[in-house]
Amino acid sequence: MISSTIGSKMRRRPLIGAALVGLACLGLAACDEQKQQAENGAPKGKYEVGVIKLEPQTVAITAELPGRTAASLVAEVRPQVGGIILKRLFKEGSEVQEGDVLYQIDPASYQATFDSAKAALQNAEAAVPSAQSKYDRYENLVKQDAVAKQDYDDALSSLLQAKAEVAAQKANVETARINLDYTKVKAAISGRVDASTVTVGALVTADQTSALTTIRTLDPINVDVIQSSTNLLRLERAVKEGRVKTSGDNVAVKLRLEDGSIYDMNGSLEFRESVIDETTGTFTVRLQFPNPDHLLLPGMYVRGIIEEGVAEGSFLVPQSLVEHTPEGAATAKFVNKDGKVDVRTLSVQRSVGNNWLVDGGISAGDLLIVEGTSKVAAGQEVKTRMVDAAEINSLGSSGAAATDDGSAAAANKN
Repeated sequence: MISSTIGSKMRRRPLIGAALVGLACLGLAACDEQKQQAENGAPKGKYEVGVIKLEPQTVAITAELPGRTAASLVAEVRPQVGGIILKRLFKEGSEVQEGDVLYQIDPASYQATFDSAKAALQNAEAAVPSAQSKYDRYENLVKQDAVAKQDYDDALSSLLQAKAEVAAQKANVETARINLDYTKVKAAISGRVDASTVTVGALVTADQTSALTTIRTLDPINVDVIQSSTNLLRLERAVKEGRVKTSGDNVAVKLRLEDGSIYDMNGSLEFRESVIDETTGTFTVRLQFPNPDHLLLPGMYVRGIIEEGVAEGSFLVPQSLVEHTPEGAATAKFVNKDGKVDVRTLSVQRSVGNNWLVDGGISAGDLLIVEGTSKVAAGQEVKTRMVDAAEINSLGSSGAAATDDGSAAAANKN
């Protein structure tokens, strides 16, 4: 029994030793594999970042402002005399010209008044020669003391009264003629006429409040857009400091339609209101566009694009590469001449597509980090790799126009 037990123990010892040796070998192999993986995955040398070289450029400063279209002229057609509508002489929704007859009011009573006034005028004119002849005789006789002075004065008075009656009757004739002409209701302006609010046989009056129809001139058409006083002050300050140059009275104006497309005709700036709305802090800017095809109709929502000037020597930085401090300052990462990461504070003016328009904190030739920004910190030495700016999606529409929509305030609150 004892010998068999001892033999059994001696047989187990080689097996345990072999197992320990095997585990040690497996541990060493795992360590070698982990070491090799760590060496393969670990960065060798300086971290490489993608950069683009920034160069100053001239950027058009534009204000894209919301607004609505409105007819350049509007005329509500109302009768100036009363009567029954005999005819409607236009097609609803058609184009009419200034002076076209739109309605015919029954002229019978006005024609009779006109004829009566002419007859009264003829009667008054007939009395003038007799009074004139009597005055002439008395004028000669009074010089010879052949008639009394009073008779001469009476003759002069009768002549003046006869002439005054003629003048009064001429005025009555003119009034009757005007009223007769008003029975033909005419278009005061050229444009597109709306639907008629009355039909043939309707009774209209000279003092009625409702219009018979409305005419709107659609070519050219006005666009009233709204601009904030804050943006105006910022622009004027930039012009005063020389950061923006204006083009004087030759302001380029475009129009973005409701579907996002750009209207194919340029417009003009008509005027800016001189009073700021106290409740909204905005004022109205009126633009005018040619509209020969009547594509633009009153009431359409549009956005007016006004080129207010150009900013020379400015830089465009992708918005996705700009970070903000708790105080609101805009910052971006650059690689300086020593090959180290440099975090700079930028002076941001406004947005340009997906970019910020920057006029401070950048110099010509600076290297902006566009790839790997989240993996490097200020003062870290890095390797640089030039990236084609056209391949950076975040650049958006670089070199386009700077849009004055107030978004720069969010990017640069310092």
